[in-house]
Amino acid sequence: MLRLLARAVAALCLAAVAAPAAAFWDYGHETVADIAQANLTPQARREVDRLLRRAALLETPTCPASTLRDAATWPDCIKGLRDRFSYSSSWHYQNINVCQAFDADAACPDGNCVSAQIERNARLLADRNLPDRDRLMALAFLVHFVGDLHQPLHAGDRGDLGGNRFGADWGVIGGRLNLHAIWDGYLAERAISQPLGEAAGLLGEFGPDERAAAAQGTVTDWARESWGISRDYAYASLMGGEPCGPLPAVRPVMREELVRELVPVLRRQVTRGGLRLARMINEALA
Repeated sequence: MLRLLARAVAALCLAAVAAPAAAFWDYGHETVADIAQANLTPQARREVDRLLRRAALLETPTCPASTLRDAATWPDCIKGLRDRFSYSSSWHYQNINVCQAFDADAACPDGNCVSAQIERNARLLADRNLPDRDRLMALAFLVHFVGDLHQPLHAGDRGDLGGNRFGADWGVIGGRLNLHAIWDGYLAERAISQPLGEAAGLLGEFGPDERAAAAQGTVTDWARESWGISRDYAYASLMGGEPCGPLPAVRPVMREELVRELVPVLRRQVTRGGLRLARMINEALA
């Protein structure tokens, strides 16, 4: 209950922000990291642990990164350090209009978007000639950005800042809430925590062959998949099945029946994110 109350307060704060907010809140990012941790090779796990033990090199004492769960939320935490890391603000998303053709390049000027930064940080992590500080920072960004990409509203929108300008209510919770905050927080919390929950519960829904299949593909493939979910589920679910139709005249409400339909979608996304992250780390540290 305390966790949910804290998330509710955070959602109301995030709803007022004029740019895409932190995807999945801490809970979602931590779960993606837990799933990845469970699927690392022994070699990759040893190197990840070695880098994490050097977290002091980042010189961000208010934003710890000594575990993979910490690293998963580090890129959001450092937003509070303002000018020091302000260059990374556009790396968390790439909102491609769901009512137009998928065009990843157009949404990624000069590589400043989530897909390009996933690929860049995977290369940095793999480069053993770099200082540990650079590689640790790359690891934290990689863990976080793979989670971001699997929050559909960080991949597709209707020109409304990832749903931040699409007002919507979560049951009886309304106010300044919006579509982005619902998928970031309330829906993700519900999807991850309901039995069987957490990383073990989500992984249990994927057999060995399904896990292997889910981890395949390119970053562009994953972005296109998330973009499609944004259109076909995030928007369509609150717009009468017409994601590109006129905006609702009255604030739509995500009611319990709809929540139950969308929970499996979010559970799959979080699980895919963790499995794909594990693959990227394993390959970078092979």
